[in-house]
Amino acid sequence: MAIVADTDLVRLLLEAHRALASELRSGLEERGYPDARAAHAALFMNIDRRSGTRLTDLARRARMSKQGMMLVVDDLENRGYVRRVPDPEDARSKVVRLTARGRRYVAEARRTMAALEARVRRELGERRYEALRSSLDQLITGDEWSQE
Repeated sequence: MAIVADTDLVRLLLEAHRALASELRSGLEERGYPDARAAHAALFMNIDRRSGTRLTDLARRARMSKQGMMLVVDDLENRGYVRRVPDPEDARSKVVRLTARGRRYVAEARRTMAALEARVRRELGERRYEALRSSLDQLITGDEWSQE
């Protein structure tokens, strides 16, 4: 898809996200994970890989509702990536932990993301790649805006 010069920034960011997410999904499919979904990233990016994480903490970290995160956890539990276990610090609570399959998936996802990032770095060149990362970080954290 060719993007014209006067395309607004939001559309450019959305299209870049779609293109990279599609590549990531394809890479994970090739590595044996055809059931990986973009929505799963909310959990995989926020779970403590060793000890697990309470659902409420996962939701807070992912900036989503507890109900939304519960749906993600339910889906991943049904697919065999996570399981709920009693919280060792609070018997009334549960902790979401990765299963062996979930740990293998996270490892493959990290390798796939590293390869994708390396390709983007090569295509853009070091200077433009670092400028892009810095600009995106600034937009996300709002450093400039909070000082005005």
